[in-house]
Amino acid sequence: MDSAPDDLFFKRADAHIDVANAQLKDTSRGKVSASLMYATARFNAWVTACTADSADELRSHRDESIEYFVAQYRTMVEENLDDYIANFAKYMSPKEGGA
Repeated sequence: MDSAPDDLFFKRADAHIDVANAQLKDTSRGKVSASLMYATARFNAWVTACTADSADELRSHRDESIEYFVAQYRTMVEENLDDYIANFAKYMSPKEGGA
C-alpha cells in the first residue's frame, strides 16, 4: 500500500472532513463518524481487492491487509488525539463548525 503523504494528502483529508462537517447539520457526530469509518473501511477493502488477481489471492492477504490498515488508523488516531490534547483550548473554543 502507498501510505506516504504526498503534497495533496492534507487537502484530500480536509475535503472529507468538510463533507463530514456538512452532514452534522442533519445528524449527530457519532452517526457521521460511523458512516465515515464505514466508507473508509469499504474503500480500503476495494483498494486491497484491486491488488489481487482472484478471491483466493485476496483471501491469502486478508489478515495482512487488516493489520496494515488497523495499525495505520491507530497511529493516525494517536497523533490526532495528542494534537487535540496539546491544543485543546485552541481547537475546542466556542465556534461554529466541526472538526
